[in-house]
Amino acid sequence: MIIRPMVSEKSYAGLELNRYMFLVDPKSNKTEIKEAVQAIWNVRVVTVNTMNRKGKEKRYRYTKGKRPDQKLAVVTLAEGDSIEIFEQK
Repeated sequence: MIIRPMVSEKSYAGLELNRYMFLVDPKSNKTEIKEAVQAIWNVRVVTVNTMNRKGKEKRYRYTKGKRPDQKLAVVTLAEGDSIEIFEQK
């Protein structure tokens, strides 16, 4: 379900609100994402918001190509829970 965590300025801005952003499988739903995050990191998930991001069309010399579509999940954790991957050093 969860492919990888998203590391960007926007995702790090949500850490203060206890929100984490992940790149997920396009076929997954909110319930599956919630259960996967709770199982992997042993945390309590309050809400899951998802968004579909369309891939950009790009030109490669004489042909056109397209980057793949992606599905992102913004997961809000309960108070006191955190995921160590996102902790800044």
